[in-house]
Amino acid sequence: MLDDLNELKTFRAILAVGSLSGAARDLGISLQVASKRLAMLEQRAGIRLINRTTRTLSATEEGASLLIDVERALDALTSGEDRLVKGRDEPIGTLRISAPVSFGRRHVGPVLGALVALYPRLSVSLTLDDRVADLVGEGLDVAIRIGATQDSSAMMRKLADNHRILVASPAYLNVAGRPASIADLHRHEFLRYGTANAPWAMFGPGGRRQTIAAPARLRASNGDAVHDWAVSGLGIALKSELDVAEDIGCGRLERVLPDWDGGDTPVVALYPSGRNLPLKTRAFIDSAISHLRSMRRA
Repeated sequence: MLDDLNELKTFRAILAVGSLSGAARDLGISLQVASKRLAMLEQRAGIRLINRTTRTLSATEEGASLLIDVERALDALTSGEDRLVKGRDEPIGTLRISAPVSFGRRHVGPVLGALVALYPRLSVSLTLDDRVADLVGEGLDVAIRIGATQDSSAMMRKLADNHRILVASPAYLNVAGRPASIADLHRHEFLRYGTANAPWAMFGPGGRRQTIAAPARLRASNGDAVHDWAVSGLGIALKSELDVAEDIGCGRLERVLPDWDGGDTPVVALYPSGRNLPLKTRAFIDSAISHLRSMRRA
């Protein structure tokens, strides 16, 4: 049984600094004590938790998995002590978040930066990736998704309503013309994300639905590249309204056919079910909702 908190604290410190001596120094113990605690922990676990080389120490696969649980447990204990001693609570520990690349860079990163500045004992590990992350398997506290999700094992909270809209730069529209109807779009250049060739479904007044073939000579596997092409005046893109709100506000981009959109693609936060929502997770979600609400008002 892993019932010695000092062993767990030493295990976390070793992996935080990458050495036994560094962990011993940070914890105010001798090198011999640190080494003994690690040996005892591995003996209790029945497996090797840390790989040892002549220069560094690193977690084994089992050790990396255990570290996530150890950090959560120790953070919860520290938070509980704070409530008892100081009569208050604040986010502590490492908040692990996954988010799509473009959305994460534009919105999640700034929110996390502000939280770390506000709470000195909070750390962040942000993964930007357009793939669907494994919430539990990767030890994440929060996974940000845009659009519908099929992950029935997770809890979900909507962060913001969101639609995809057609946008282009004023410079492009001044030359190519501003479409007055869906039919006018066939004369325009399109900018597309990904490799799919499916038409864009657009929804207009009265629930009308029409499709746009949207053939594109410019495609990218990264949403930021598509965004940059649109700002540069190379064509019309279908983008999240949250991603282009600032550009529309300052005139870098202009909405095309404002009565039409590509449907609702809400931004949601997924987090593991079956446990109380940690304060660090709740603080992030509340801050993200506030940030996205301000973007919609901008």
